[in-house]
Amino acid sequence: MVYGPEVAVQVSTKYNLPKTEQIGKSILPIIGGPSLISMNGDEWKTWRSLFKPGFSAASMSENVPHIVRYVQIFCDKLTERAGKGLFKLDDLTTRLTMDVIIKLTLDTDLDYQRSENPLSNALGWIARWHSFWDPRILMHPFRPFIQRYFSKAMDDFIRKELDQRFLELKASKSVSSGRTKSVIALALEAYMAENASKDLARMTKLDDHFARYATYQIRLFLFAGNDTTSSSIIYAYHLLSQHPEILDELRKEHDSVFGTDTSKVADMLKEKPALLNQCRYTLAVIKETLRLCAPASTMRAPRSGVVVTDRHNNAYPMDHVGATIVHPTAHLNPRVWPRPTEFLPECFLVDSDHELYPNPGAYRPFEQGPRACIGQTLVYNEMRTVLALTGRSFEISPAYDEWDREQERSEGWMKKLGKRVGLVREMPRTVHGDRAYQTEKAGTHPADGYPCRVELVHSD
Repeated sequence: MVYGPEVAVQVSTKYNLPKTEQIGKSILPIIGGPSLISMNGDEWKTWRSLFKPGFSAASMSENVPHIVRYVQIFCDKLTERAGKGLFKLDDLTTRLTMDVIIKLTLDTDLDYQRSENPLSNALGWIARWHSFWDPRILMHPFRPFIQRYFSKAMDDFIRKELDQRFLELKASKSVSSGRTKSVIALALEAYMAENASKDLARMTKLDDHFARYATYQIRLFLFAGNDTTSSSIIYAYHLLSQHPEILDELRKEHDSVFGTDTSKVADMLKEKPALLNQCRYTLAVIKETLRLCAPASTMRAPRSGVVVTDRHNNAYPMDHVGATIVHPTAHLNPRVWPRPTEFLPECFLVDSDHELYPNPGAYRPFEQGPRACIGQTLVYNEMRTVLALTGRSFEISPAYDEWDREQERSEGWMKKLGKRVGLVREMPRTVHGDRAYQTEKAGTHPADGYPCRVELVHSD
């Protein structure tokens, strides 16, 4: 287990130890096959190079108008619920991020925030019947059949979209001018360039190997770009609700960058996506959210001949021992972070000689080195856009006390009797004093879907 930056940098960057087989096996029901998160060697390099252009900073900036459009729908949904009682925020953010990732990867608009669709539905069923450890799910006799059925539904949908994009590219030789390039369009362009010697004109669909492996990558992007981002948006709202002084600073920055008329922000971002880069404090809030609520960790396999050393110069041969870099622990390491449990966005704004300045190797929500998350620019753009469009318009506050009371009132008489006689034990409802703790549900969703209330902010 690694939680210090010195060894973590060696594992992920200096030696770039391979990913373990366990990673691929654990997420196989969700991804369907080998993916960028589990591949190694030349296979990983090939697929990473195909998809990297689609997640470049330039490409993500071009897609900001799409993100803005979906966040506007999200704002409409919040407005509909303002002042009308308790609801679960997790459902709204999950639908928002699913709309975004589907559009940016497949160039398909499924409008999941306002209607159901087969792709999102299939992924939802697979995720609900997935667990990394819970034997009640893993040993359930129906699980393999349910996941296999919806896995095929996902594959069929994505394969159809891939073939359609391939035919469009063949007809135009490139994405038409003025049209933002999606991740898969750029990957297909690269694929076609590499296979220019083949008679692509006669092909009516993609070759099976490429289509199958591209489908695995798309499934990975849909899962990672949906679940973890939706949860991180909620944790940002939650932390801001607990720290009104930081929310005030966030709003002041938005007043400075966008002006005081909140109705103009969406159009400004569509016209000038680079305005997001001026939101330095907003980005610091997001980074601090991801530090305190890290969405994942990473596991690396042994490699013969590699020896890592800690800060005391102790040597650890990696011939037969792998390493797990535990992000939540690394982000709360008191040796590295002077006030590790506090919400301090300023630590990402101070100069390198300041006591709060973090060790560059200590912050790893997207990991570091060659295997760093390919979609981190998308996450930062999406979260900045969400906060820019909602931060001054809505007050979102947790409503766990109310939710817990409702659950207690709806308990059956047998459970109530069991509690009274001591047969049913009351489980702890907080982790480190926080009711909105991260769960093991894919993407570390907040407990109980984050029941909350939302109110409109009325300007003076």
